[in-house]
Amino acid sequence: MVIYEGRGVRSFLDVAPCVDSSVAEFLQNYPVRTHNMIAHIRCATHGCTSLENVHPFIRELWGIQWCFVHNGEAPEFACQRYDNHVVLGKADATNLSYHSVGDTDSEAVFCAILDALKAEFNDLPSLPVLYTTLNRLCDQVVEEHDTIFNFLMTVGEYTLFAFSWPGQKPDSDVWNGLYTLTREAPFSTATLLDEAYSIDFSKVNDPMDRVTVVATRPLTDEDGWKEMKKGELIVFDKGVPYSSARDLEHVEQQGRGLSSRCFRKSKQIAQHQNKETVI
Repeated sequence: MVIYEGRGVRSFLDVAPCVDSSVAEFLQNYPVRTHNMIAHIRCATHGCTSLENVHPFIRELWGIQWCFVHNGEAPEFACQRYDNHVVLGKADATNLSYHSVGDTDSEAVFCAILDALKAEFNDLPSLPVLYTTLNRLCDQVVEEHDTIFNFLMTVGEYTLFAFSWPGQKPDSDVWNGLYTLTREAPFSTATLLDEAYSIDFSKVNDPMDRVTVVATRPLTDEDGWKEMKKGELIVFDKGVPYSSARDLEHVEQQGRGLSSRCFRKSKQIAQHQNKETVI
Protein backbone atom coordinates (compact mmCIF):
# COMPACT_ATOMS: atom_id res chain seq x y z
CA MET A 1 0.00 0.00 0.00
CA VAL A 2 1.10 3.56 -0.74
CA ILE A 3 -0.46 6.61 0.93
CA TYR A 4 0.31 10.15 -0.20
CA GLU A 5 0.88 12.76 2.47
CA GLY A 6 1.61 16.01 0.67
CA ARG A 7 4.46 15.48 -1.78
CA GLY A 8 5.72 12.47 0.18
CA VAL A 9 4.46 8.90 0.35
CA ARG A 10 4.22 6.26 3.04
CA SER A 11 4.85 2.78 1.68
CA PHE A 12 3.79 -0.41 3.48
CA LEU A 13 5.00 -3.68 1.89
CA ASP A 14 4.88 -7.29 3.06
CA VAL A 15 5.64 -10.65 1.45
CA ALA A 16 3.19 -12.51 3.72
CA PRO A 17 -0.36 -13.31 2.51
CA CYS A 18 -2.68 -10.47 3.49
CA VAL A 19 -4.72 -12.75 5.77
CA ASP A 20 -1.57 -13.43 7.84
CA SER A 21 0.15 -10.07 7.42
CA SER A 22 1.17 -8.13 10.52
CA VAL A 23 1.46 -5.07 8.25
CA ALA A 24 -2.21 -5.46 7.22
CA GLU A 25 -3.15 -5.78 10.88
CA PHE A 26 -1.22 -2.60 11.69
CA LEU A 27 -2.94 -0.71 8.87
CA GLN A 28 -6.39 -1.53 10.27
CA ASN A 29 -5.61 0.90 13.09
CA TYR A 30 -3.48 3.36 11.11
CA PRO A 31 -5.15 6.79 10.74
CA VAL A 32 -5.35 7.37 6.97
CA ARG A 33 -6.25 10.81 5.69
CA THR A 34 -5.22 11.29 2.08
CA HIS A 35 -6.29 12.49 -1.35
CA ASN A 36 -4.60 9.60 -3.16
CA MET A 37 -3.66 6.04 -2.29
CA ILE A 38 -3.29 2.61 -3.92
CA ALA A 39 -3.02 -0.94 -2.57
CA HIS A 40 -2.27 -4.28 -4.18
CA ILE A 41 -2.52 -7.98 -3.29
CA ARG A 42 -0.12 -9.88 -5.53
CA CYS A 43 -0.62 -13.13 -7.39
CA ALA A 44 2.99 -14.06 -8.14
CA THR A 45 2.93 -15.06 -11.81
CA HIS A 46 6.35 -13.54 -12.62
CA GLY A 47 9.14 -13.39 -10.06
CA CYS A 48 9.43 -15.10 -6.71
CA THR A 49 7.64 -14.07 -3.52
CA SER A 50 10.12 -11.52 -2.24
CA LEU A 51 9.99 -7.93 -1.03
CA GLU A 52 11.54 -6.47 -4.19
CA ASN A 53 8.65 -7.92 -6.22
CA VAL A 54 5.85 -6.50 -4.05
CA HIS A 55 3.66 -3.75 -5.52
CA PRO A 56 3.27 -0.76 -5.45
CA PHE A 57 6.49 0.26 -7.16
CA ILE A 58 7.71 3.82 -6.57
CA ARG A 59 9.93 6.04 -8.68
CA GLU A 60 10.64 9.77 -8.92
CA LEU A 61 10.17 11.63 -12.21
CA TRP A 62 10.24 15.44 -12.59
CA GLY A 63 10.41 15.83 -8.80
CA ILE A 64 7.11 13.93 -8.41
CA GLN A 65 6.54 10.57 -6.70
CA TRP A 66 4.97 8.08 -9.15
CA CYS A 67 3.49 4.81 -7.85
CA PHE A 68 2.33 1.85 -9.92
CA VAL A 69 0.38 -1.41 -9.47
CA HIS A 70 -0.45 -3.88 -12.24
CA ASN A 71 -2.95 -6.70 -12.58
CA GLY A 72 -2.34 -9.06 -15.49
CA GLU A 73 0.58 -10.14 -17.63
CA ALA A 74 2.93 -8.28 -19.97
CA PRO A 75 4.96 -11.15 -21.51
CA GLU A 76 7.25 -8.91 -23.56
CA PHE A 77 8.54 -7.31 -20.33
CA ALA A 78 8.93 -10.56 -18.36
CA CYS A 79 12.56 -11.28 -19.30
CA GLN A 80 14.38 -7.96 -19.02
CA ARG A 81 18.17 -8.33 -19.04
CA TYR A 82 21.14 -6.01 -19.45
CA ASP A 83 21.19 -6.92 -23.15
CA ASN A 84 17.42 -7.03 -23.69
CA HIS A 85 15.51 -3.92 -22.61
CA VAL A 86 12.11 -3.39 -24.18
CA VAL A 87 11.60 0.34 -24.72
CA LEU A 88 8.53 2.43 -25.43
CA GLY A 89 8.00 5.67 -27.32
CA LYS A 90 11.13 7.71 -27.94
CA ALA A 91 13.22 6.01 -25.25
CA ASP A 92 16.71 4.80 -26.20
CA ALA A 93 17.75 1.37 -24.89
CA THR A 94 21.36 2.59 -24.58
CA ASN A 95 20.45 5.50 -22.29
CA LEU A 96 17.85 4.40 -19.76
CA SER A 97 17.28 6.03 -16.37
CA TYR A 98 14.88 3.52 -14.81
CA HIS A 99 15.68 -0.11 -14.07
CA SER A 100 13.91 -2.94 -12.30
CA VAL A 101 15.02 -3.91 -8.83
CA GLY A 102 12.96 -7.10 -8.82
CA ASP A 103 11.96 -9.68 -11.42
CA THR A 104 8.38 -8.76 -12.35
CA ASP A 105 6.99 -7.75 -15.71
CA SER A 106 4.98 -5.12 -13.82
CA GLU A 107 8.00 -3.21 -12.55
CA ALA A 108 9.71 -3.52 -15.93
CA VAL A 109 6.78 -1.99 -17.83
CA PHE A 110 6.50 0.79 -15.23
CA CYS A 111 10.17 1.67 -15.75
CA ALA A 112 9.67 1.58 -19.53
CA ILE A 113 6.76 4.04 -19.27
CA LEU A 114 8.80 6.45 -17.16
CA ASP A 115 11.79 6.25 -19.53
CA ALA A 116 9.47 6.98 -22.45
CA LEU A 117 7.99 10.01 -20.68
CA LYS A 118 11.44 11.33 -19.77
CA ALA A 119 12.51 11.00 -23.41
CA GLU A 120 9.35 12.75 -24.61
CA PHE A 121 9.40 15.87 -22.44
CA ASN A 122 12.01 18.38 -21.27
CA ASP A 123 9.48 20.29 -19.15
CA LEU A 124 6.39 19.33 -17.18
CA PRO A 125 3.62 18.44 -19.63
CA SER A 126 0.05 19.59 -19.12
CA LEU A 127 -2.41 16.90 -18.05
CA PRO A 128 -4.09 16.76 -21.49
CA VAL A 129 -0.71 16.26 -23.17
CA LEU A 130 0.38 13.67 -20.59
CA TYR A 131 -2.92 11.81 -21.04
CA THR A 132 -2.49 11.66 -24.82
CA THR A 133 1.09 10.41 -24.48
CA LEU A 134 0.21 7.73 -21.92
CA ASN A 135 -2.63 6.53 -24.13
CA ARG A 136 -0.17 6.07 -26.97
CA LEU A 137 2.30 4.20 -24.76
CA CYS A 138 -0.45 1.90 -23.45
CA ASP A 139 -1.44 1.10 -27.03
CA GLN A 140 2.16 0.10 -27.69
CA VAL A 141 2.27 -2.19 -24.62
CA VAL A 142 -0.92 -4.08 -25.54
CA GLU A 143 0.21 -4.72 -29.13
CA GLU A 144 1.91 -7.86 -27.80
CA HIS A 145 -0.33 -10.94 -27.97
CA ASP A 146 -1.69 -12.35 -24.67
CA THR A 147 -1.05 -9.10 -22.77
CA ILE A 148 -3.40 -8.34 -19.86
CA PHE A 149 -2.67 -4.80 -18.76
CA ASN A 150 -4.76 -3.32 -15.95
CA PHE A 151 -2.93 -0.73 -13.90
CA LEU A 152 -3.28 2.11 -11.44
CA MET A 153 -0.64 4.83 -11.47
CA THR A 154 -0.59 7.76 -9.08
CA VAL A 155 1.21 10.95 -10.09
CA GLY A 156 1.64 13.07 -7.00
CA GLU A 157 -0.87 13.67 -4.24
CA TYR A 158 -3.96 14.34 -6.39
CA THR A 159 -3.82 12.55 -9.75
CA LEU A 160 -4.50 8.88 -10.47
CA PHE A 161 -4.44 7.15 -13.87
CA ALA A 162 -6.31 3.87 -14.45
CA PHE A 163 -5.98 1.80 -17.62
CA SER A 164 -7.79 -1.43 -18.47
CA TRP A 165 -6.89 -4.11 -20.98
CA PRO A 166 -8.74 -7.06 -19.43
CA GLY A 167 -8.57 -10.79 -20.03
CA GLN A 168 -8.08 -14.21 -18.47
CA LYS A 169 -4.77 -15.86 -17.73
CA PRO A 170 -4.23 -19.39 -19.12
CA ASP A 171 -5.85 -22.14 -17.03
CA SER A 172 -7.73 -19.58 -14.94
CA ASP A 173 -11.42 -18.70 -14.69
CA VAL A 174 -10.64 -15.34 -13.03
CA TRP A 175 -11.46 -12.27 -15.11
CA ASN A 176 -8.75 -9.63 -14.80
CA GLY A 177 -10.31 -6.21 -15.31
CA LEU A 178 -11.01 -2.97 -13.46
CA TYR A 179 -14.24 -1.63 -11.94
CA THR A 180 -14.96 1.83 -10.58
CA LEU A 181 -17.42 3.27 -8.07
CA THR A 182 -17.86 6.92 -7.02
CA ARG A 183 -19.43 7.79 -3.67
CA GLU A 184 -20.92 11.20 -2.93
CA ALA A 185 -23.23 12.67 -0.28
CA PRO A 186 -25.58 11.51 1.04
CA PHE A 187 -23.29 8.64 2.05
CA SER A 188 -24.89 5.35 3.05
CA THR A 189 -23.96 1.94 4.46
CA ALA A 190 -22.36 -0.71 2.26
CA THR A 191 -21.67 -4.40 2.90
CA LEU A 192 -18.70 -6.31 1.55
CA LEU A 193 -19.62 -9.00 -0.97
CA ASP A 194 -17.19 -11.61 0.36
CA GLU A 195 -17.60 -11.03 4.08
CA ALA A 196 -20.38 -10.13 6.51
CA TYR A 197 -18.95 -6.69 7.24
CA SER A 198 -20.68 -3.34 6.77
CA ILE A 199 -19.36 0.23 6.74
CA ASP A 200 -21.43 3.33 7.40
CA PHE A 201 -19.69 5.84 5.13
CA SER A 202 -21.69 8.74 6.56
CA LYS A 203 -19.58 8.37 9.73
CA VAL A 204 -16.21 8.39 7.98
CA ASN A 205 -16.80 10.92 5.18
CA ASP A 206 -17.40 14.65 5.24
CA PRO A 207 -20.56 15.76 3.34
CA MET A 208 -18.27 17.66 0.95
CA ASP A 209 -16.22 14.54 0.12
CA ARG A 210 -16.26 12.64 -3.14
CA VAL A 211 -14.53 9.26 -3.10
CA THR A 212 -13.78 7.04 -6.10
CA VAL A 213 -12.74 3.40 -5.68
CA VAL A 214 -11.04 1.42 -8.45
CA ALA A 215 -10.78 -2.35 -7.94
CA THR A 216 -10.36 -5.58 -9.89
CA ARG A 217 -13.96 -6.52 -9.09
CA PRO A 218 -16.93 -4.96 -7.24
CA LEU A 219 -16.19 -5.03 -3.51
CA THR A 220 -19.55 -4.05 -2.00
CA ASP A 221 -23.27 -4.52 -2.57
CA GLU A 222 -23.74 -0.90 -3.71
CA ASP A 223 -25.26 0.12 -7.02
CA GLY A 224 -23.00 2.06 -9.34
CA TRP A 225 -20.07 -0.28 -9.97
CA LYS A 226 -18.97 0.02 -13.60
CA GLU A 227 -16.47 -2.08 -15.50
CA MET A 228 -13.92 -0.05 -17.43
CA LYS A 229 -13.96 -0.52 -21.19
CA LYS A 230 -11.16 -2.35 -22.93
CA GLY A 231 -8.43 0.14 -23.81
CA GLU A 232 -9.93 2.89 -21.62
CA LEU A 233 -7.62 5.32 -19.82
CA ILE A 234 -9.24 7.33 -17.03
CA VAL A 235 -7.76 10.12 -14.91
CA PHE A 236 -9.30 10.73 -11.49
CA ASP A 237 -9.07 14.17 -9.88
CA LYS A 238 -11.04 14.97 -6.72
CA GLY A 239 -12.83 11.68 -7.31
CA VAL A 240 -14.09 12.81 -10.73
CA PRO A 241 -13.29 10.59 -13.75
CA TYR A 242 -11.94 12.17 -16.94
CA SER A 243 -11.59 10.02 -20.04
CA SER A 244 -10.32 12.40 -22.71
CA ALA A 245 -7.57 14.99 -23.11
CA ARG A 246 -10.17 17.65 -23.80
CA ASP A 247 -11.98 16.96 -20.51
CA LEU A 248 -8.71 17.41 -18.64
CA GLU A 249 -8.38 21.00 -19.82
CA HIS A 250 -10.83 21.88 -17.04
CA VAL A 251 -8.54 20.32 -14.41
CA GLU A 252 -5.57 22.20 -15.84
CA GLN A 253 -7.46 25.50 -15.75
CA GLN A 254 -8.20 24.93 -12.06
CA GLY A 255 -4.45 24.73 -11.38
CA ARG A 256 -4.58 21.03 -10.49
CA GLY A 257 -2.18 19.74 -13.13
CA LEU A 258 1.30 18.41 -12.40
CA SER A 259 3.28 20.46 -9.91
CA SER A 260 7.01 20.30 -9.18
CA ARG A 261 9.67 22.48 -7.59
CA CYS A 262 12.27 20.98 -9.89
CA PHE A 263 10.95 21.91 -13.34
CA ARG A 264 9.53 25.05 -14.84
CA LYS A 265 6.01 24.93 -16.19
CA SER A 266 5.65 24.05 -19.85
CA LYS A 267 4.16 26.33 -22.47
CA GLN A 268 1.05 24.16 -22.60
CA ILE A 269 0.40 24.68 -18.87
CA ALA A 270 1.00 28.42 -19.11
CA GLN A 271 -1.48 28.65 -21.98
CA HIS A 272 -4.16 26.86 -19.98
CA GLN A 273 -3.64 29.11 -16.96
CA ASN A 274 -3.68 32.28 -19.07
CA LYS A 275 -6.95 31.08 -20.63
CA GLU A 276 -8.43 30.75 -17.15
CA THR A 277 -7.31 34.29 -16.26
CA VAL A 278 -9.02 35.72 -19.35
CA ILE A 279 -12.26 33.91 -18.53
